Amino acid sequence: MNASQIFIIISIAALAVVLLLVFLAGRRKTTSRLSPLAGLAFAFILLSVLFGENRWIGYGLMGVGVILAVVDLIRSTQKTD
Repeated sequence: MNASQIFIIISIAALAVVLLLVFLAGRRKTTSRLSPLAGLAFAFILLSVLFGENRWIGYGLMGVGVILAVVDLIRSTQKTD
């Protein structure tokens, strides 16, 4: 087996695991919606992938996304207390 065949097998196995987790998680109806701040963080991280050719822009957008995600995490844990 060469490296590309091993990579394809690992990718198919990972996809099978993800599908299994989605199937099992779909049975539970207690899902929470994404907060607007978390959605914005997700958008910044996606933009960092799209603009990844320019390192400064890509890393900058990634940093903003991570900071927003951490702020959202802190705010959501403080609400429940």
